[in-house]
Amino acid sequence: MGKLPQISEAEFEVMKIVWKYAPISTNEITEKLLQTTSWSPKTIQTLIKRLVTKGALTYEKQSRVFVYTPLIKENEYIDQKSSSFLNRYYNGDITAMLSAYIENDRLSETEIDSLRSLLSKKSR
Repeated sequence: MGKLPQISEAEFEVMKIVWKYAPISTNEITEKLLQTTSWSPKTIQTLIKRLVTKGALTYEKQSRVFVYTPLIKENEYIDQKSSSFLNRYYNGDITAMLSAYIENDRLSETEIDSLRSLLSKKSR
C-alpha cells in the first residue's frame, strides 16, 4: 500500500478497536471506548467520521446500523509509524535507537531477553 493516512492518537484508539473486532457497529465501538476513555459518544462518532473521511475506515449500513471495517492493515500502519520514528529520530539506525533505550533504562530485563531471543532466531 502507498502512503497511509495521518491518524491522531485519539483516532488510533478507535482504529485499535476496529482492527480487533471488525466488522463492528458504531454502538459497539462507542461501548468499548467508553470503558477505557472519558470521551463522550459524540466525540467517538466524530473520530469515526474523520477516519472514514481519511480513508482509514469504510462502512456498510445494515438496516439502521452502521458497521465499520478497516481499509488499512494494522501491521502496515504500525510499520510505517515505526519507520517514520526511526528515520526521524535516529536517522534510520536501529542500533542507535536500541542503544539509547538500553542506556536510559527504558528497556526491562525481560524486554532485553525477548530481543536477544528474537535476534538469535533471526541469525539461525
